[in-house]
Amino acid sequence: MLAVVTDSTCDLAPETARALGLHVVPLRVLLHGRSFLDWQEIDPDAVYDHQRTGGQVQTQPAPPAAFERVYRELLATHSGILSLHISGHLSDTAEHARQAAAALNAGDRVQVLDTGLASLPLAEAAIAAVETVRAGGDMAQAVRAVEAVRAGLLAEFTVPTLEYLRRGGRLSRAQELLGNMLGVRPVLRFDAGRLKPVRRVRGQQATRDMLEQLEAQFGREPVALTIGHAGRDAARIAELKAAVSASRLKVARGRLQLLGPVIGAHVGPGTYGLMARPWAS
Repeated sequence: MLAVVTDSTCDLAPETARALGLHVVPLRVLLHGRSFLDWQEIDPDAVYDHQRTGGQVQTQPAPPAAFERVYRELLATHSGILSLHISGHLSDTAEHARQAAAALNAGDRVQVLDTGLASLPLAEAAIAAVETVRAGGDMAQAVRAVEAVRAGLLAEFTVPTLEYLRRGGRLSRAQELLGNMLGVRPVLRFDAGRLKPVRRVRGQQATRDMLEQLEAQFGREPVALTIGHAGRDAARIAELKAAVSASRLKVARGRLQLLGPVIGAHVGPGTYGLMARPWAS
């Protein structure tokens, strides 16, 4: 049987990943002069609280040695490994995974895939791969499931400021200035592996605007929908759930997901997103 590996930028909580049968290699968060394993040694809210006080947060990709340890253990008990990772335009993590696979001389038993995604979309791709493997699918079928998710999903995020993305080198200063306008929230999508501002909307209209994009794409087709939120803001999460319930979307499966420490370091507090893809029962 295949093992499915991903990295912690999928933003699945450790207990959720374990229940799914996913093996997660953590990136690192640098805070207060210390290095923490993403999700395992630091809570997302610790990052947001630090940012609200003006503190700086840095991140590091998972090193090749971390992947090598995980791959070696899994190859002893599995026929192969599909390793799914954050976009190479955002992190060197996928390249480090490739280096680890090469060091083990595992040949085609380890396939590393740069998904071009992160956070909610990466989680959705990893879940699809696990479900395919559990249903008896082989490596090729699991890769096709990932590609189908990638082709079919629509995910959008909105941030109160592009400052954190610009600080981390994910956006240029010009893109930051384009997005940051008084009373306006930028809406971002993944485009060819990069997170880019695609439009600007009034702050109070951002949720409705993103839902309209989902409604236009999926109509009354059943969808799997995920709400992503930076921090445990119960009131805001309740608002987002209510907005989804009041929309025209036909939600066959719904999920709530917190944005984790590494992703939070780059998008900042107040960020949230909506993602949907076609659902086949």
